[in-house]
Amino acid sequence: MPILSLQEVVQKSFDYIVIGGGTAGLALAGRLSEEPTVSVLVLEAGQANLDDPKIVMPAQFGQTFGNPQYDWAFNTVKQKHTNNKIHLWSRGKALGGTSTMNFYCWSKPTKTDIDAIERLGNPGWNWTEFIKYSRKSESFHLPAQEQLDVYPHTYNPNFRGLSGPIHTSLAPQFHTIDKLMQETLVNKGIKPVEDPYGGDISGGWIASANIDPKGWKRSYSASGYLQPNLHRPNLNVLTDALVARIVFEDKLTPAADRTASAVEFLFGDGSAIHTVKANREVIVSAGTINSPKVLELSGIGQSQILSSFGLETLVDLPGVGENVQEHVWSPVSFELDDTRGVLHQTLDLLKNPDTAAKHLALYAEGKGLFRSCISSFSFLPIQSCDLPDTPSLIALAEKEAEAAKAQGSAGMGEQVDIWLEILKNKKEPDFEIVALPCVKIALAPAEPSKHYFTLLALLNHPLSRGTIHIQSKDPRVHPEIDPRYFERQIDLEIILQEIKYIRSWKETEPWKSGIVREMDPGPKYQTDDELREYIRNSLNTTWHTVGSCSMLPREKQGVVDPQLKVYGTSNVRVVDISIIPLHIAAHTQTSAYAIGEKAANIIKATFSGKN
Repeated sequence: MPILSLQEVVQKSFDYIVIGGGTAGLALAGRLSEEPTVSVLVLEAGQANLDDPKIVMPAQFGQTFGNPQYDWAFNTVKQKHTNNKIHLWSRGKALGGTSTMNFYCWSKPTKTDIDAIERLGNPGWNWTEFIKYSRKSESFHLPAQEQLDVYPHTYNPNFRGLSGPIHTSLAPQFHTIDKLMQETLVNKGIKPVEDPYGGDISGGWIASANIDPKGWKRSYSASGYLQPNLHRPNLNVLTDALVARIVFEDKLTPAADRTASAVEFLFGDGSAIHTVKANREVIVSAGTINSPKVLELSGIGQSQILSSFGLETLVDLPGVGENVQEHVWSPVSFELDDTRGVLHQTLDLLKNPDTAAKHLALYAEGKGLFRSCISSFSFLPIQSCDLPDTPSLIALAEKEAEAAKAQGSAGMGEQVDIWLEILKNKKEPDFEIVALPCVKIALAPAEPSKHYFTLLALLNHPLSRGTIHIQSKDPRVHPEIDPRYFERQIDLEIILQEIKYIRSWKETEPWKSGIVREMDPGPKYQTDDELREYIRNSLNTTWHTVGSCSMLPREKQGVVDPQLKVYGTSNVRVVDISIIPLHIAAHTQTSAYAIGEKAANIIKATFSGKN
């Protein structure tokens, strides 16, 4: 079995050591191990948790959150612009990483967003490359006739992968909510998108989910890239292995890059430091939160931060842990009208133990609510929403862009210019609205016999920038996370306008007839200032953090180059979504898989023909 014991790893050597068995890390390891002459070791700090029902059965949104067996349960520092709230940042602590606990949203960015990565100084990181590697990761299953009978799902098979490790499908449950939202959008003048996986996502559409319809189980990094390949003798995994640092050889000359020779780690609850040797490369794939932590503990980062914890600076790299960007959202919840002959089913039903037991039995038959996921989406340009405040919003954006450029680090100006260009483009999405099939906050009490759902008003392109840095040299101590939510006022104002746009639906059919009342924010919040306060109090993270190891030129606060190699090193790469330098309008799992797939090809090409 390639899931090893401690004794099978300590003081041994492997060609590639992958730090982190998460979404991108297992994709990378699975692809590297396709070459039988190389050895791959994955060091995962969590437990295996393979085939765990809490992970693989859908419709259990958030059930593993806060549980230390499954969740790192990071916390931010107090956010002064959200009334000093501390925000929970859940991340998967298992083989598969956060793909074990995401909400199954299979979405891909716009062509513009991906091409922006190349524009920022990264040749080869463009839409053509992205779609090639994204399709390589996916096996799309066509909707069944029973689904087409209740909702006219549209798709373009040319945009979908059909033979990859991650199975995607159209979940069958929430067609009544899909119709309500999507038909209202059309009547508001918003175009329906035939298939949102070809680079144009502006409009309304039904998303696929990373659920395998053969058994209706979560399809994720461990089930797709690891478990089918456990027979490979060159693919090795050690769980409960928390990396303490990367070990580097002494430099032969002052100008030479640092070469990694080993990785030190803690095992289980022990305090002893163990070592495993790297023959070729060390690949950091610990996620946007832990990847900068690993680099800093290894002596790579801002010298002032490292020296404050008694760490020697081996590579002075100011961009480590900087440029952090996160998606956030605020909820607008509604009570559905059940009196017009429409049979709604929402996840609120599962709060009743008897109903949950009934649907659990149905799940064993491939039926019922436990096949559910989030399905109805809309990504919208501000200009398409016909809001009276749009001119003033654009004016504020221009003013804040200039301030961000003046106060930001080297290279920030180019990011801000692209950000503003997208915001002002009448075809590029600024709003994201997602239908969550349950009540989210319920300032107004929810009743067990009724049905509810929530629209999430999401911010996809934040202007605010945060940081993630170590706060101890002890690897068991979580880093300090400061996303600096709403440090730029424009981020708050965009969500405010989204909520006002959602409220404008009340005069449009079928919304007008299908909704009984708005639960949250509700009638208490009417003025702009009242809604701003509601947003500050209700704000949630989307767990899509990027940027802490940005792929940018070194002089522009970059951490990795277009080959994903850490500047100042000869054989250390970062492979996860921390490399994305400018945030994208998409939920991020597809990007993590594409990064893992592309990284594998980069590394294979590097060592092609070498023994």
